[in-house]
Amino acid sequence: MKPAPFDYLRASSVDEAVAALAANGDAKLLAGGQSLVPMLNFRLIDAPLFVDINGIESLAGIAEAADGGLHIGALTRHYALETSAAVRQRFPVLHDAMKHVAHLAIRNRGTIGGSLSHADSAAELPTLSVLLDATIETANPGGGRQIAAQDFFLAPLTTALAPDEIVIAVNLPGLPDGAGWGFEEFAQRRGDFAVAGAAAIVVRDGDRVTGARIGLIGVHDTPFRADAAEQAMMADGIDAAAAAAQAAVEPSNDLHGSADYRRHLVGVLTRRALTAAYERATP
Repeated sequence: MKPAPFDYLRASSVDEAVAALAANGDAKLLAGGQSLVPMLNFRLIDAPLFVDINGIESLAGIAEAADGGLHIGALTRHYALETSAAVRQRFPVLHDAMKHVAHLAIRNRGTIGGSLSHADSAAELPTLSVLLDATIETANPGGGRQIAAQDFFLAPLTTALAPDEIVIAVNLPGLPDGAGWGFEEFAQRRGDFAVAGAAAIVVRDGDRVTGARIGLIGVHDTPFRADAAEQAMMADGIDAAAAAAQAAVEPSNDLHGSADYRRHLVGVLTRRALTAAYERATP
């Protein structure tokens, strides 16, 4: 398949990119292109103008924040997250999750901003952003916004971004001292989208769990934070949390697995992720 005809603009600044989007209501951004280009070739999308932001060097890079967090530019590639010493030290759950993103060629080109904007609930980065309480920084003709990841994903492949707004960075606040982590994912082949996945953060005081976060991949219309399961983990432990996670999800049926199969996987993977997170947590 070949795309429909389109115009192309290589933006040299964020302001130029935003202005181009504002002047062309149906324009699309081109960053890594790992989702956009296949959709374009299959004519699932059609836009009169594509605005290439790869020349905006200020949008790439990982910077450490004083609170133990990270500031990650929207053009930062998946592979940079996978190999960053700062990510591995401060957010090992994110470092581990990046190994599950597609294949090396795609991780070398795909960007964090593109993955978040595409908003596929079967992808790792959207759920990790919700799990880690990320704030998504945007630019638009009025200046920009700071959007909590929990509020960013509205529906399948749909975000809170306006047509003339772009993601420019993601800010991750530091994790609590001694927090443990776990990440589990099942795909039919390595590099495929997840049939289901679970990520967890656990904080404990001795044997008592004082904090828990659980994010689920591929089993809901949007990246899913399992609030009820988090409460169950703190009150009643891992088995109760896994059962609560199963009860909370509304997975779909497709050729990769039935809803019941995905719900079963949620219980298994949540239990594994929480067990690992609990064991890694420093009392």
